[in-house]
Amino acid sequence: MDKPVFLETRNIVKRFNEVLAVNKVSMKIYRGEIRGLIGENGSGKSTISAMISGLLPKTDGDIYVEGNPYAPRNPLDARARKISMIVQETGTIGPLSIAENIFLGDEARFLRRGFVDRKRMLEEAEKALELVEFGPVDVTKPAFTLNFEQRKLIEIARALYHEPELFIVDETTTALSHDGRLLIHRLMHKLRDLNKAVLFISHDLPELMEVCDALTIMRDGDLITTIDREDFEENHIKQSMVGRVIEGDYYRSDDVASRGEQAMIQVKGVHTDMLHDIHLDLYQGEILGIGGLSGSGMHEVGKVIFGELKPDQGEVIVYGHGKQAGGELYPNKVRNVQTAIANRVGYVSKDRDRETLIMEASIKENLVLSALGKLTQFGLVLPGAEKKFARKQIEGLNIKASGMNQRVGELSGGNKQKVSFGKWIGNDSKILILDSPTRGVDVGVKTTMYQLLYSLKQQGYAILIISEELPELIGMSDRILMMKDGRINKEFRRDEHLSESMLIDYMI
Repeated sequence: MDKPVFLETRNIVKRFNEVLAVNKVSMKIYRGEIRGLIGENGSGKSTISAMISGLLPKTDGDIYVEGNPYAPRNPLDARARKISMIVQETGTIGPLSIAENIFLGDEARFLRRGFVDRKRMLEEAEKALELVEFGPVDVTKPAFTLNFEQRKLIEIARALYHEPELFIVDETTTALSHDGRLLIHRLMHKLRDLNKAVLFISHDLPELMEVCDALTIMRDGDLITTIDREDFEENHIKQSMVGRVIEGDYYRSDDVASRGEQAMIQVKGVHTDMLHDIHLDLYQGEILGIGGLSGSGMHEVGKVIFGELKPDQGEVIVYGHGKQAGGELYPNKVRNVQTAIANRVGYVSKDRDRETLIMEASIKENLVLSALGKLTQFGLVLPGAEKKFARKQIEGLNIKASGMNQRVGELSGGNKQKVSFGKWIGNDSKILILDSPTRGVDVGVKTTMYQLLYSLKQQGYAILIISEELPELIGMSDRILMMKDGRINKEFRRDEHLSESMLIDYMI
């Protein structure tokens, strides 16, 4: 290749205690190229990017930037060498302002006579946000007042403000709406055309094949192969990723909608700031999909059902706890999260790292959190029961970890999502509200999750999937509700002729 090499790794290794995460990986990242990096969860791709960006020290091997040795101690070292990274998980600090988040760790650039020149900082923050087409906003607002996508755009603005020569995008597009993805694709292409280097990590294979010039595949810490754009072939890439053949769809194979007669959730005339007159029923043995753009209100529907968001008008009824004579479930009004959980409702948020999991706690502690009532005797939590419960979920969901006491924050995205699932499935939650259930997971884990969801449907679970991934909704749902501007705009039933274009007409 005649393009100049910007960064090279030579036999780099990363160990976490006894776990070998990256095994003697040698790769070159070129200027004027978008290099894709793909592999199953736990394959080592995010670990490589973390070593390059200064988030993690390497255990062994060497890294070179334009031929010079490079060993960053932290992200500020990387930034000094013109390397910026945006990460899969949330990278903003809620109580800090937008401007403070953009210049976190870099406040010295605004020092004037020993004090931070706040006026100049705010002006520069506004310039940074223009890079990502953020639109008018008060940059003194705290980050926690923004939604998930807006916070992600702040991170992108922070990275681009420093004019990186290597821009690393780790799974970020999974957090963005359709328009947000198109924006970051444009930004990556612009950097490439300016002879910068881009490293793009994603599990979305069609996206990688569309955007990237070359694709490097990781598996179990090893670099398997690098494929140039002209040789891209989907099934070959999948097989290289997982070490086995995966062809065609991994969704449920039947084309017929089915469900039980018993309604498990009824949403009646719900209004909030974002939602307008929402009515829906979710039935036993049904997978109900909700789709739309990021600001359509679909994520708020999940929060209302779980009791996390209180409606201004209307109510949510759950049929999930206790039985009357004759065996029928009786209705309970969802007043808060505790009511929902007591009635066997489980909820996996789109922002799992902030709202579903406790990053500093262990896998075991996260798994048992929603099941403590089952594991308690005479007011005491039984350690043996905790371990048995956690072991069952870890083995059943094939969670890759060094052990049940490993910190959840150390897991790959797919294994974190498995812990999120296990937390509620193990609790015997019969109603599952899943917001973006396969965000940030690879094709192998997606296959496992879809098989699990279909199996749960057949066992009578009521499942609500909220997703911006239209193929996922079409492939898994018995019914699909499309939302726009806080309203349910159209209902579709499962049909072999249902297409993405039919759904798009009712979401834009």
